[in-house]
Amino acid sequence: MDKHPQAFASREDLDSINRRAWAQPSTVRLYERLQGWTDPGECAAVAYVSDAARGQPILDIGAGAGRTSEFLLPISDRYVAIDYTDGMVRAFRKLHPQVRMEQMDARDLSAFFDEQFALVVFSFNGIDAVDREGRTKVLREVHRVLRPGGRFLFSAHNHEGPGRGESPKVHIPFTWNPIKLGWRSVKAIGALPRSWTNHHRNRQLNESHDGWSIMNAGAHDFGIVVMYTALAEQKRQLREAGFECEVVFDSKRGQPVADGADTRDVFWFHYVARKI
Repeated sequence: MDKHPQAFASREDLDSINRRAWAQPSTVRLYERLQGWTDPGECAAVAYVSDAARGQPILDIGAGAGRTSEFLLPISDRYVAIDYTDGMVRAFRKLHPQVRMEQMDARDLSAFFDEQFALVVFSFNGIDAVDREGRTKVLREVHRVLRPGGRFLFSAHNHEGPGRGESPKVHIPFTWNPIKLGWRSVKAIGALPRSWTNHHRNRQLNESHDGWSIMNAGAHDFGIVVMYTALAEQKRQLREAGFECEVVFDSKRGQPVADGADTRDVFWFHYVARKI
């Protein structure tokens, strides 16, 4: 049964909130510093697709300041990155001037030809930043630009995981260095009022359904609203869009996830889907 504690969040609502969070100079600076894998599952998923995509055209959606380009470019230099925010596009071009980066929305990839890419990547749960209608558009557009047999690698928040429904609290990563610990404490406590303000405002958009939900999330001081999707529901969406889900890796251990597995400790999944 669907539960609607508040009015439905339109695409414009989600876009305005999430774009505002990612447009913040502090967020852009954070993404400029990001390096390496987000988690073991991302590493496993990229390794899974790398051989088939080697030397083939790759599209990197939501590339931010270029973290993912560091491990996708070694697979193929036939690589195009896109992001839909001005600040991230500028940051990417500054850090990677030799790489093609375009400002583009994943819901509209009309600048690309049909069947242009062998691999499309949408990392860091970027697909969750749009509503249900927008998600359907992303899947259809990715399917269109992929070659037959091409793969779509993306990550998405787990509807049954521990991150869904979180609320602000003080979290201070421990260190034996007293200066660092003090600075982290000051930052964590100082961010709490902002987090509660954002949470109070953005949770008005929360809604829950069978297999998926839209919820205020803790990232960027609770400044974003994202979709959480159960494993079975995401596989259903992929089938409906013309994909076969080949394998799913969990974010915690980087292991393949079997149907029916207990995934309540998994924050998000990395899906590898093949265009049928």
